[in-house]
Amino acid sequence: MAGTGKSTISRTVAKSFAKDGLLGASFFFKRGEGDRGKARLVFPTIANQLVDKIPDLKHPVRKAIDEHPGLSNKALRNQFEHLILEPLGSIKHTTAIVIVVDALDECDGDKDVETIIAQLSRANDLRSVSVKIFITSRPELPIRLGFKNVQGKYQGLALHQIPEPVVERDISTFLEYELAQIRDKYNGQAPDCFQLPLDWPGKDVIRTLAQMAVPLFIFAATICRFVDDTAWSDPGDQLKKILKYQAKTFESDLDKLDATYLPILDQLTVGRTDVQKSRILAEFRDAVGPIVLLAEPLSVSSLARLLNIPPAALYGKFNSLHSVLDVPSDTDAPIRLFHLSFRDFLVDPAKRTTNDFWIDETKYHNILAERCIQLMRQHLKKDICGLQAPGKLRSEIDQQAIKANLSPDIQYACQYWVHHLKESKGTASDGGLVHSFLISHLLHWLEVLCIIGRISESIGMIDNLLAFIDRADII
Repeated sequence: MAGTGKSTISRTVAKSFAKDGLLGASFFFKRGEGDRGKARLVFPTIANQLVDKIPDLKHPVRKAIDEHPGLSNKALRNQFEHLILEPLGSIKHTTAIVIVVDALDECDGDKDVETIIAQLSRANDLRSVSVKIFITSRPELPIRLGFKNVQGKYQGLALHQIPEPVVERDISTFLEYELAQIRDKYNGQAPDCFQLPLDWPGKDVIRTLAQMAVPLFIFAATICRFVDDTAWSDPGDQLKKILKYQAKTFESDLDKLDATYLPILDQLTVGRTDVQKSRILAEFRDAVGPIVLLAEPLSVSSLARLLNIPPAALYGKFNSLHSVLDVPSDTDAPIRLFHLSFRDFLVDPAKRTTNDFWIDETKYHNILAERCIQLMRQHLKKDICGLQAPGKLRSEIDQQAIKANLSPDIQYACQYWVHHLKESKGTASDGGLVHSFLISHLLHWLEVLCIIGRISESIGMIDNLLAFIDRADII
């Protein structure tokens, strides 16, 4: 279940074990964050962190890399065996080693999820060192299948099965602290006549908010950011907007996301005419739709170039969404969702007719695919970085030349246009946009993938492209 606090627990566990000197490694998956969703990076990343933590592992890991070239592109079983299991089995370590893996359900491949669980369970075979694995995840089918076949013993805890009074108490504690901080900050700069009472918001309001939130910690975190956003109003008025939703009944915890996000979004259209409301909703979808569907975060500047929208206009649309989007003041820093549940709320097919802010995934994946292709057609060319040396190794290429000629939006387009095309459920036919791009720029595209170190992914992309060929054009 999204928003119950799994990642917060993972971070807390990791910090606690790190403080005690027991944390060996951690990997935090996150969908929509590029490489943080890729299974092939999990075990190399964990191995690298283990070497930093346990110097005795340096030699056996180096030996494994030398004896098995290209391990980063090998099967997950081989990676785990040669980079983690065998090196750990070759040393003696007196204290336990904890490995934390968060949000495993956000890994890109379902089969990879099962494999990761199966491989991590092999740590039980180690005798010279004690390895403990801490994993958080939604209980999706691949996760359940993975643990069903796990080797050795494991202990599971379902957060949604924790007694409701316990969850409510924890959320109340969080709300009391955060809202007190907001009150003190506001009173520190507000005139005396506008000050909030010292006992604001009061125990009854805290209790009501906690009951509205259970079991979603993300509700509590989001409304606190909303109440703290004085760009709209003072904290007291902001809180009243949240409490308007307390009488609403929810058929499921997913429906509770309405009470989490609608008070924030409804402010965009309150008091507007029907014509103004339609325009605002269309602008919202055109700006936020791409944000929630990006394969990895982009900055305002890069996203504006990708979408062909003036940066100032795009930035202005995000100004009222600081409660749900992390929008840095630096327009070259990436915009991020505070929580994946915001995406879930916007694209939920069941809310197509009930959520005014609903976003059509297929439509906006198609828009992103087309804009990626158009951007590549405008910029890709032979020897785009001016190397004038076809045989030059990637490690020898000047990084400044790459930065100057391949901006983040162009790199994004080259890496993910096939992904967006696939998710758009479209087809590629003779004479179409995809066909004409490949005729003119196939080699230029592959050259860029080589330069940015992504050529190994090109085979999978081409396989996906084959699925889009319009069979009717072949016959």
